[in-house]
Amino acid sequence: MKNIFVTLSVLILLSTNSYAAGSSSDSSSKVKSNYDKAVTIIKAAKKYEKQGKTEKANKKYEKALNLLVASNKEKPNKADTLNYLGFTTRKLGDFAGGEKYYLQGLSIEPNHNGINEYLGELYVVTNRIDLAKERLDVLKSCNCEEYEELKAIIDGKKKSKY
Repeated sequence: MKNIFVTLSVLILLSTNSYAAGSSSDSSSKVKSNYDKAVTIIKAAKKYEKQGKTEKANKKYEKALNLLVASNKEKPNKADTLNYLGFTTRKLGDFAGGEKYYLQGLSIEPNHNGINEYLGELYVVTNRIDLAKERLDVLKSCNCEEYEELKAIIDGKKKSKY
């Protein structure tokens, strides 16, 4: 019985010490990039938007946009960053700016699912259905939710909140 107690005590001490050492050194390596911060903020903005809290959502989109601009300066021409730059710009009502970012992203990664979906949504909102259908055609073989989302918006089964 005494051996079990000693063994358990040693294990507890070892696990506590290794956790403490691991947690102090790991915290510095978990600094989020501007891109990662922006993605987190965009998720929060989408929740506000679904709740009809447009003003709060827009403040979040503006904050995310600023972080994405900084991220794009640090690491230019990343398709994912350009996708979210287009998304936040479009959500804030600047369709021309959003389209510019989407097209720049597609020039880097033509089959990017997110860009093709969001650009298609922009085309629906700006009444360019033929161009939206072109984006849908690009997504046709992806077997992904982006295809289903854009198809529903084009078919009028789902409304885009621009």
